[in-house]
Amino acid sequence: MNAEDNRDVIVRYTAGARINHWIVAISFVLVALSGLALFHPAFFWLTNLLGGGPWTRILHPFIGCVMIVAFYLFSLSIWRYNFFDERDWLWLRKVQDVMSNREQNVPEAGCYNAGQKLLFYSIIACLMGLLLSGIVIWRVYFSAFFPIGLIRLASLLHSFCAFVLICAIVVHVYMAIWEKGSIRAMTRGRVSLGWAWKNHRAWFREVTKSVPQK
Repeated sequence: MNAEDNRDVIVRYTAGARINHWIVAISFVLVALSGLALFHPAFFWLTNLLGGGPWTRILHPFIGCVMIVAFYLFSLSIWRYNFFDERDWLWLRKVQDVMSNREQNVPEAGCYNAGQKLLFYSIIACLMGLLLSGIVIWRVYFSAFFPIGLIRLASLLHSFCAFVLICAIVVHVYMAIWEKGSIRAMTRGRVSLGWAWKNHRAWFREVTKSVPQK
């Protein structure tokens, strides 16, 4: 993440990271909708998205695997920015000021703030839970190796992790819209100096080694 020749913007995400992110996003939509279709008869009409019930049952776990692999590959590139430090705990205690746009009362955020870091670890935990429970209930390939009691428990865990993940992604999308300029960062890869200074000041200092000229 280096300052570009154009002094008005900073590169936040490479093309590879953005492609990976959108693979995860598209896969998530397909997995979430197909999962709802398999979860309750009221949502069965969503199976039309993947060509009907049989195809939904076949494709759902494979698309889920694509999503998990893509996210974990993406997470490797941003892992080092998601370690918690003392500044993050203070940020969490000041979350009311964050929501009220009182930035002067909030500690400077690095590449990701404490809320984004919590979301990052929540997604990692949910995806791990979905992967492990999904293997147990994947009838064609694996479920025959497990007792029925474990399969039922895995089904509950799968549903719980899916619910938490959907809620987490809803929060993620909301915050991306709320923090203006975030969506542009993941579509074009660049953010303005003003956006970086306002939302991730410590990261701005690290990247530019300076402050905006007034």
